[in-house]
Amino acid sequence: MKAFIILIGALLLCSFGLLSPDTSFRDQQKKQARVKAAYTEKWEQLKKDMVSKNISPEGFELFIRAFKQDEVLEVWLKSKNETTFKLFKKYEICSSSGVLGPKRKQGDGQVPEGFYQIAVFNPYSSYHLSLGINYPNASDKIIGKGNLGGDIMIHGSCVTIGCIPLTDTFIKEVYILAVEAKHSGQTSIPVHIFPTRLNEKGMKFLQDEYEGKTILLNFWKNLQPGFIYFENNHKLPKVNTDKSGQYVFN
Repeated sequence: MKAFIILIGALLLCSFGLLSPDTSFRDQQKKQARVKAAYTEKWEQLKKDMVSKNISPEGFELFIRAFKQDEVLEVWLKSKNETTFKLFKKYEICSSSGVLGPKRKQGDGQVPEGFYQIAVFNPYSSYHLSLGINYPNASDKIIGKGNLGGDIMIHGSCVTIGCIPLTDTFIKEVYILAVEAKHSGQTSIPVHIFPTRLNEKGMKFLQDEYEGKTILLNFWKNLQPGFIYFENNHKLPKVNTDKSGQYVFN
């Protein structure tokens, strides 16, 4: 039954022009009007910006990092022949909902915090273009309770309930960078979402503001090694989840 459902889903994607055995993912995406327009408007300048930072537009990997308190989303890139990422651009998160802390149930208005991946490319989004993350991840499923919700997106426009809006102008850039990274062979595009920068200053801020909230502070302490590893090395940590839902870093 499961195999039948997957087959029907693939046939439907083909019928809507999203999947074809004879066409690359990038080509299929560029057939969609909004993606095509984004390439026309943004791609040439993005390539020039990459070259200026010694990043190859012909083959690169993408990493996205967001900070809720700072209201900023960072895009990091690395050429395929490089071992470390370079900060490429920063984008303002133009609206937010909820408070600092993870998302634990549907309808709480929270933006998730933790270690995720891009799971969805939506060229038909109600918010121009959107990239969906794989919330709830393994940790969320263990720690969260009841209906955890879903459909958490990095998207256009400037309204949100639990998502990360960048405006239509800037989602065009992030979206086509993600398309190009996937086209280059990147099978997993990581997205790390933090309450703030989890350095010494950031942790002190959280400890002062959330004194006595042990569960929340312990959650952020669990995120910190992943943040610190990337800060120190500009390489992605290997992230796993233990039976209690805690993140484990190798």
